[in-house]
Amino acid sequence: MQPDLDRSSALDLAAAIRRAEVSPTEVMDATLAAIADRNPALNAVVWLDEDDARARAKAATERLTAEGPDDLPPFFGVPLPIKDLHPVQGWPCTFGSPGASDAPAEESGLVVQRLEDAGFLLCGTSNSPEFGTVTATENDRYGITRNPWDLERTSGGSSGGASAAVAGGMFTIAHASDGGGSIRIPATCTGLVGLKPARGRVVDQTVAWEGASTQGVVSRTVADTAAALDAIAVFDPLAWWNAPAPERPFLDEVGADPGRLRIASMTTSTLGLDVDPECVAAVERTVAALAEAGHEIVDHEFEPFAEDFIAGFVHVVNAGLSDFDVDWDRVQANNRANRGYAQKVDSLTYVGAVAALQRWTRKVNAQWGRDFDVLVTPTMPIQPPSAGQILREITEAPADTSMTVLATVSYTSMFNMNGLPAISLPVHQASDTGLPVGAQVVAGPWQEAALLRVAAQVEQLLPWADRRPAPLP
Repeated sequence: MQPDLDRSSALDLAAAIRRAEVSPTEVMDATLAAIADRNPALNAVVWLDEDDARARAKAATERLTAEGPDDLPPFFGVPLPIKDLHPVQGWPCTFGSPGASDAPAEESGLVVQRLEDAGFLLCGTSNSPEFGTVTATENDRYGITRNPWDLERTSGGSSGGASAAVAGGMFTIAHASDGGGSIRIPATCTGLVGLKPARGRVVDQTVAWEGASTQGVVSRTVADTAAALDAIAVFDPLAWWNAPAPERPFLDEVGADPGRLRIASMTTSTLGLDVDPECVAAVERTVAALAEAGHEIVDHEFEPFAEDFIAGFVHVVNAGLSDFDVDWDRVQANNRANRGYAQKVDSLTYVGAVAALQRWTRKVNAQWGRDFDVLVTPTMPIQPPSAGQILREITEAPADTSMTVLATVSYTSMFNMNGLPAISLPVHQASDTGLPVGAQVVAGPWQEAALLRVAAQVEQLLPWADRRPAPLP
């Protein structure tokens, strides 16, 4: 059997490996061949040790031969790239920055370790904008990652290397992370499923961006996303805090009856920006499908954040730049400027901003369960910007806010700030461009189980499995 990396889900690929229809070595060979063929056009994978990848696959094949298919982890033998913001022991982690060293990392992040424990075969690093601070995967170190649906468009960011690698048929699933929309935005740009877990659900060595930043995957199916969440959402007694444990595995929620829920929606921009009609159509299709399935559609005027809170979140994001041990003289000008802003914010102002965000969160999150159960919004108010557009904007005016970046995060970043679980689903294809367009579904605090039940129902009602980009030139 020749593995079909263009159409297989990660769970299906793992099942084929357990049935001995294909070996981990054969899957890895196909993956490396696909990278060699497609990555030159996409620039999604920016570091790769083929010998290491083949050695991991050989070890997995030998284990399968020696031990048999029983009791293997869920993603045994499935190749997976790691986003170049998160360390893998023995690999360089450069954060997409010219100022970073390419020396091997001394240890892997906790989430990376859990992905390995789940059976994934780590295979290369995926591109990211420098430090993950903008929403297009474009940087001065590795260049521009392009969208498999249209090479003149961005694949989103900051997990745009991951999304291009999956949508481009090199992998079935990819590691990703999200601090302001960085899983969901690439998912809508490239026609994938992208879940941002709730605050505290997925923990690493430290709490990033006051818990607003988290990790996950981009994939083709809700089931893959749910199973990956099971793998990485592990209770950690050494963490400062953890989300409440789920009642059962998240994968068990896929196909489970969500019950009759109250569905609210929002299609006006939170910042007064124009919203592309195709992005509105994605929400309308989703809401109509849920209504047909028997859910109650409620007329609710959602209360999002006020502009006062944007500054507080910017303080948090800019302060996160202190985590990077790099040569700041070689860092891109926009991030040097952001670090300079952070250095001017005194500790009292920072603590006050975080407290204000917490008070705002209580007010906004109270709408879930009181006024509605699930909210549906566009993932972005625009279709994917042109490749290189955001890098050009932040290079020409590094001290200013990129209006394109601001637009792309206008529906996503608020749910990083308030910690709610949110998922982008590829429910629509634009009539004017043919590009995928996602709708974002948001559930209440720590309600990933309910979110996955609804997402799986949408997947059945508005299937996207047959939509694929055209072959690369």
